[in-house]
Amino acid sequence: MAEYIIPEGKELRIALSGKSGCGNTTVSTLLSERLGITLINFTFRQLAAEKGMSLAQVIESARTDDSYDIAVDTRQLELARKESCVLGSRLAIWMLKEADLKVYLMADDDVRARRILNREGGSLDEIKSFTAMRDGEDSRRYKKLYGIDNSDFSFADLKIDTALYMPEQIEDIILEELQRRSLVVRAG
Repeated sequence: MAEYIIPEGKELRIALSGKSGCGNTTVSTLLSERLGITLINFTFRQLAAEKGMSLAQVIESARTDDSYDIAVDTRQLELARKESCVLGSRLAIWMLKEADLKVYLMADDDVRARRILNREGGSLDEIKSFTAMRDGEDSRRYKKLYGIDNSDFSFADLKIDTALYMPEQIEDIILEELQRRSLVVRAG
């Protein structure tokens, strides 16, 4: 496995986005570990845990209370601007405008639902229904709060269909692009 380092005196910010079940957390974690930089992946799931609420309760509350989104998004950006990092979030590629590399991960709805089922258990039909509701709510809120159309990711530097690759292969694709842009170099 090739090791990569950030050139001396440089910082690196990678923004990685995609809908639930696309592998955002997995790929962000792999990249941050491989590069030895901070992972920032503060989401509604973490906010729910902090508040002692279920994810569904946070999503429902966020329908009428913008403070949930604003709290998550503001905290992520503050953290991302402090140091080299991988920011893995639904809105990372839109919000962290200064990111050195913007990556959008995608997978079709069935692939995403099966991954969520494997991760969380439950019923496939219920997961498909919940995921479709969540996607719709996310899109509505992003448009309302920030004027962001999260179905338009055409500006992303890399767009990767995660159904075609294993997470480590996706990590390698991203590392190769970082090297091509001279944002990282091979160590040794």
